[in-house]
Amino acid sequence: MAGWIALGVIVAIAVWAVAIYNGLVQLRNRFKNAFAQIDVQLKRRYDLIPNLVEAAKGYLTHERGTLEAVVAARGAAMGAAQKAAAAPGDAAAMQGLAQAEGALGGALGRLMAVFEAYPDLKANQNILQVQEELTSTENKVAFARQAYNDSVMEYNTKRESFPDAIFAGMFGFTPATLLEATESAEERKAPKVSFK
Repeated sequence: MAGWIALGVIVAIAVWAVAIYNGLVQLRNRFKNAFAQIDVQLKRRYDLIPNLVEAAKGYLTHERGTLEAVVAARGAAMGAAQKAAAAPGDAAAMQGLAQAEGALGGALGRLMAVFEAYPDLKANQNILQVQEELTSTENKVAFARQAYNDSVMEYNTKRESFPDAIFAGMFGFTPATLLEATESAEERKAPKVSFK
């Protein structure tokens, strides 16, 4: 009789451990899928940037440095995105992606500021269309980032909760890192407004 009770306890613990393991796997896969959605939107954004640069080239021959900065920042962001896609949740990959995206956002912001100085360029239909597509894609990236961060938070919460934390360490479930805002500290500052 005692043997059956001991066997029952062992089986119950095994089933419980399997349920914890499967729950952690499910949440890990969910945040990886959420990052894949960010990756899709980032690739779309990276594909739109050369169209914007190409449309602006004819107008901005003396703003070549701005265009080159956008192209260089795009290349760096693409490389960081590839590293992050290979290891979603990895702290170094997420930090690298956030920094590269911040630099790209800054370069694109400077390009948009240049557009404002040229009425012909600002009114160009090709430029307007690409800007609209970029804006739409930026919104999709923001929504995908939020979904990713929600999934990471849910995974990390389960991973750190008792008794899951005991098994998470044994099964090799490492913490996942949130994808922080991609704006630089300079971009987060409130704009100065003057009514002189």
